[in-house]
Amino acid sequence: MTLNPALDLTYTVDALVPHATHRVATVAERPGGKGLNVAGVLHTLGEPVLATGLLGGATGRRVTELLAAVGVPASFVAIAGETRRTVAVADRHDATGFWEPGPRVTTAEWDSLLAHLRDLLAEADVLTLSGSLPPGVPEDGYAVLIRLARDAGVPVVLDAGGEALRQGLAAGPDLAKPNAAELASLAPDARPADVLAHGARSVVVSRGPEGLLALAGDDAWQAVPPEAVTGNPTGAGDACVAALARGLRDGTAWPGLLADAVALSAAAVSAPVAGTVDADAYRRFRPAVTVTALQG
Repeated sequence: MTLNPALDLTYTVDALVPHATHRVATVAERPGGKGLNVAGVLHTLGEPVLATGLLGGATGRRVTELLAAVGVPASFVAIAGETRRTVAVADRHDATGFWEPGPRVTTAEWDSLLAHLRDLLAEADVLTLSGSLPPGVPEDGYAVLIRLARDAGVPVVLDAGGEALRQGLAAGPDLAKPNAAELASLAPDARPADVLAHGARSVVVSRGPEGLLALAGDDAWQAVPPEAVTGNPTGAGDACVAALARGLRDGTAWPGLLADAVALSAAAVSAPVAGTVDADAYRRFRPAVTVTALQG
């Protein structure tokens, strides 16, 4: 589920220089937003996935067209507001993002989404909740969605930050996947264990090139990629969520689950556009990821 999807534009340049004029080498247009990146990766892997959330206006119609063009099944609730756009400027080393805030969602539109999700959960194996909340959606919006999923017996992966993360954790998601910045949004000195204390049943913290740190109950693991990867890191965390969701569905043990998540994240960095992965890189990285059980 993507509550605040986008029409995602990626500009490729040789080097990004502030206050300078740039000649763009390539322009890519695709369905954007963290949850749509998750859906795109799962679809690339051949997994049965359904993208849902809120879409509106001409931009929303374009997102729907682009999803259909790549074959990602979708079932969105229509809203009156205009879906936002995001722009990522990628050079040879990293990417810089510009994210619009998103349309205002009315109470009636939010209620329609809740009713739609109740119907979809009847056929779901896992629900992923990713990204920011658009204006108008209550701050406890993720908590409401998590409770609906728990009532339906569907496990949830939550990938959010700030107050949306804090209130979502209180509803007890099966797995929370903050990055370092999102973890710090709970408190400046927050640790992965604090995510469990806030209510999550398990937590995976993505730490960029340093890999993943996971806690579940009294167990902890660290998973590290086999080599440094350069490219576009915009969708790496979303590829991680895709791997975690698939692993939850399959009941994959934690070491294998984390190795798969690290490899898929690295393969996403190797791909030029968020929501896709480099299949050759994924196959190369997967058996070489180091997973270590941590003590205490």
